[in-house]
This record gives sequence, structure tokens and C-alpha cells, in this order.
Amino acid sequence: MADTELTRTVLGVIGNIISFCMFLSPAPTFAKIWKAKSVQHFKPDPYLATILNCALWVFYGLPIVKEDSILVSTINGVGFAIEVIFIAIFVIYSDWPKRRKIFMFLVIEAIFFAIVVIITVAALHGNQRSLFVGVLSLIFNIMMYFSPLTIMRRVIQTKSVKYMPFYLSLANFANGGIWFSYAFLKFDPWLVIPNGCGAVAGLTQLILYATYYRSTNWDEEENPKEVQLSSEA
Repeated sequence: MADTELTRTVLGVIGNIISFCMFLSPAPTFAKIWKAKSVQHFKPDPYLATILNCALWVFYGLPIVKEDSILVSTINGVGFAIEVIFIAIFVIYSDWPKRRKIFMFLVIEAIFFAIVVIITVAALHGNQRSLFVGVLSLIFNIMMYFSPLTIMRRVIQTKSVKYMPFYLSLANFANGGIWFSYAFLKFDPWLVIPNGCGAVAGLTQLILYATYYRSTNWDEEENPKEVQLSSEA
């Protein structure tokens, strides 16, 4: 039992490190946006999904919802802050119609999260809280991992991986795998299921990357006016 707890703690620490790397993995993408002064064909979908996902997991890991899960809260708090910075950069270099759509999604997410907190604290008790927040976190965690589907579709259509960040795909695969192992030791289905899906999603993206890497024209210049958010696709 003690060995299991020690192993779980070690995996949790490793998971925090990998998660931190995952949250930072889009940095090269945003460096390109900053340098080009344009969002080009990059999409905000993964970052909008990750903000809400992080907020839910921070809440889930608090003692009032789920005991012995503080490592889940700490890393997702860091991830939330990082994603806010990324979204801010995206907003700066988008035109007003795209900014309006991003702001709309952020407002909807904020209202949704506030409702979840109020219901959990005011109406639920004991295991009901972890069940309620866990199910929601599971759903949005899976949505976060599969949010690059719009990008994957573009990769298949264009036979180019130029706008599918490699390091984000690699980090998703590693992050999903390590947190799956962490949750499996002291079986927590709300962590096992989404992170298992995350590992599969990350692996799928890596396979796509390997498949279309050679056919990618890295020097091709795209017209910034063609940039569309996923909601316009």
C-alpha cells in the first residue's frame, strides 16, 4: 500500500512536470504569431478548450471536492495562467470579428464555471461533489484533447502539418499517458478515461505528423486574410 502511494506520488510529480511542458509547448507557435503580427492559419480552439478544462480540474482537486488530489489543482492552476497569456496574444493579433468570437466563448465559459461552482457548493455534499465535477471535468478534458480535430482535418485536406504544432501533439501523448498511470494506481475513473483518450488523441496526431511531414511546404506563405476560426470552418 505504501509502495503504491509512493509510486502514485512520484507519477503525480512527473505528471506535473510533463503537464507544465504541455502547457508551454505551444510557445513556438505564439512566437511565430508574434513575429508575423498575424494569427495566420493557427486556430484558438485548443487554448479556449484548455482554459475551461484547467478551471474545472483546479476546482476538482480542491479538498472541498476531492481529497488527496492537490497535485491536480496545482498544475492546472499554472496551466490556466499560461493559457490566458496565449489567448491574450491571439486576441492582440486577430481582427475584431475574430476577437468578438473569442470573447463570446470566454464569457460563456466563465458563466458555465460559475454555475458549476455554485451548484457544487450549495446543493451537493460528500461524494456527490466529486462525482458531479468529475463527470464535467472528464467531458471537457476529452474535448481539450480532441479540440485539434479541426486542425487534423486541415492536415489531411492540405497534406501539410505546418499548422499542427508538433510539440503540443507530443506533450498531449506524454501527458495523457502519465496521468492515466497515476489515476489507475488508485483508480479514479474521472482521470483514467479522459487521459486514456488523450494519449490516443496525441498518438493519432503524431501519426498524422509523421505521415504528412515530407509533403509539407514549410516555406509557403499564407495570406493572413484567409485565417478563420474553427467556428467559421
